[in-house]
Amino acid sequence: MSGGRAALSALDLVPVPSGSTPADALANTVDLARATEALGYRRYWIAEHHLNPGVAGTATPLVISLVAGATTTIRVGSGAVQMGHQTPLAVVEQFGLLDALHPGRIDLGLGRSGRPRPRPDDAARAARPPRPPRVRHTTEGGLLIPAPFDLRRLVGSPRIALTARMLQQEGAVAPDYAAQVADVVALLQGTYRSEDGVEAHVVPGEGAAVELWVLASSGGQSARIAGQRALPLGANYHVAPATVLDAVASYRAAFQPSATRARPYVAVSADVVVAPDDATAAELASPYGLWVHSIRSGAGAIPFPTPADAARHRWTDEQRDMVVDRVETQFVGSPSTVADQLEVLVAETGADEILVTTMTHDHADRVRSYELLAAEWASRA
Repeated sequence: MSGGRAALSALDLVPVPSGSTPADALANTVDLARATEALGYRRYWIAEHHLNPGVAGTATPLVISLVAGATTTIRVGSGAVQMGHQTPLAVVEQFGLLDALHPGRIDLGLGRSGRPRPRPDDAARAARPPRPPRVRHTTEGGLLIPAPFDLRRLVGSPRIALTARMLQQEGAVAPDYAAQVADVVALLQGTYRSEDGVEAHVVPGEGAAVELWVLASSGGQSARIAGQRALPLGANYHVAPATVLDAVASYRAAFQPSATRARPYVAVSADVVVAPDDATAAELASPYGLWVHSIRSGAGAIPFPTPADAARHRWTDEQRDMVVDRVETQFVGSPSTVADQLEVLVAETGADEILVTTMTHDHADRVRSYELLAAEWASRA
């Protein structure tokens, strides 16, 4: 499904609405995947989250298998595997199995996570003068770039520290991300050699027809690796809207054409809620701020609230400040309103695809949002 030159795809966080169960959330995911396939969305990605009561997409390969088995044509994949607590071998084995079951339909999106190893340039980076603080602004083309959320607020969160401990073995640190990506590529291609020259061949996995992606939230290492390896990039406007343009620019600057990809390819994620009119869409989207606050306060994602829950909540200035960048960069409104906004996002980022992620309490509203957007987007193609 495309409007102009950008295709529509779906990113599913497998949310658990308040009053429902993880089983309900997984059933909703299957239903939404079937609906987006029928509507012509290009791919359906599952996000990976842990220790969040309001999110059921924990074991991403299992959810991908569930969705791929319930659909027939749409590509299905990860957005993204958290490599900080995975090994390249385990990931290639998992996705090799998925490709064996659903050949030619599986995407493998890789993301950084975990406690990284110290890098040789860390001291030099720390010694550099601090950059001027970023401020909220709108680009000439009309895209809102908010001030970034200060992640240092989460450093002392006991829950985040517990999550890190439970996802990695005692004392473990994540290997260098560039080395992990290189190992995944080598294992898929059958060219892996250890430092002492020993070969490793993964079956199933070697030669799997998975499409390899790198996801990035800034202009740092992830974006550069994607460009240097001529891999497609997933850039996170919905998670890190303040730095999405940095990620895309860094990727394009680092891009080196390969035998399989001659030009950069970018998918940009966006939080979207579409309804028949702007007022209805705003009401459906109103619980989103509460949900984001539960994550950023360190408590973990709560089951997605109702609009009535949102109407009862009395926000403090501090709470609003914690979520403003995410709330004000949602694309909310009627089909034409949202499509206009998404066209700005496409124009400013040069996106080849938009990864649409939609959060509403009622599943029917969520499906309807994807339906309305697809119809409007197709009408502009």
